[in-house]
Amino acid sequence: MPRSSNTPSAKGGPVTLAMVARRAGVSSQTVSNAINSPGMLRPETLERVRRVIDEMGYRPSRAAQTLRSGSSKLIGYGIQPTPPGTAGAVMDRFLHALSEAADEAGYRILLFASPTGGPSLEGYEELLAQHEVDGFVLSGTERGDPRQAWLAQRDVPFVGFGRMWSGRPVGDWVDVDGASGTDAAVEHLVALGHRKIAFLGWGRGTSGAGDDRAEGWSRAMRRHGLPTRGRRAQSVNEIDAARAAVKPLLDGGATAVVAASDMLALGCYQTLRERGAVPGRDVAVVGFDDSPTAEILSPALTSVAQPLEDVGRECVRLLLARIAAPEAPPERLLLEPSLIVRDSATASPSAGA
Repeated sequence: MPRSSNTPSAKGGPVTLAMVARRAGVSSQTVSNAINSPGMLRPETLERVRRVIDEMGYRPSRAAQTLRSGSSKLIGYGIQPTPPGTAGAVMDRFLHALSEAADEAGYRILLFASPTGGPSLEGYEELLAQHEVDGFVLSGTERGDPRQAWLAQRDVPFVGFGRMWSGRPVGDWVDVDGASGTDAAVEHLVALGHRKIAFLGWGRGTSGAGDDRAEGWSRAMRRHGLPTRGRRAQSVNEIDAARAAVKPLLDGGATAVVAASDMLALGCYQTLRERGAVPGRDVAVVGFDDSPTAEILSPALTSVAQPLEDVGRECVRLLLARIAAPEAPPERLLLEPSLIVRDSATASPSAGA
């Protein structure tokens, strides 16, 4: 029978399953059933045993549960260092949402370090060899990402926060429709009267998410018959690089800038102030991610918010469904972001713009 973890009893030792059984006046097998197969017990018996478990603070050994059920109740998640100058708080919010959803389902997230420099298999092979996790949640998916195909070939359950972006689609994923977000940003700016709307993003082909956000801007511009030539600039996701990249857009007369991230938008703010211009009054600015930076900027930054709580819940749901039904058809969800309008994008273009 499984023994407890290090929860102390009144005598100073660990609380055991047998001790719970004696207190509840039932057999040890009945306590085990209350934990692992509650449907086998009468409601009044189950309630009595659970009450004693709570009173005594009994916690079953995870190792014993794993041996018995073949499930560790652990989900692996490789966490990468946040590069300097990027909005790491966005992924922190996702991880918090993921952990909450896993907890509610009786699972825990097992974090392991992933190296910098893009997705790799480091860490995944070791955890699988040790049989320590039931599946994985992947994030930071990129073109050429080796993880999905490698896991699929080994019949390892996984779900991606993000599409594969290239190659043959494999596995389940949940993603945010970045194109819809930047499309909504352009629609908002057009409604204010802006026609010279520029886009500040990452280099073409360097990021699937970045290209997706650029496509939404381009699509909306075409729909309104607005020119895109000379209205797009690229940068890495760093403030100094963004400050330099946005200058040609402003020199070209842009009255509004849609940025692929709040960090790029911050670079735009700084360049505008260097020129004596006021963000939101002289040039409208829209970011993406609705990071904490967005609200503390002055003026507060209009930004596209990702539904990270929904993403976390759906990732856990899809992964557990895959564990339960390995042969089921893949499920892929594209969730809608929302535009959070603040002072940086509420004014019409300046006179003569």
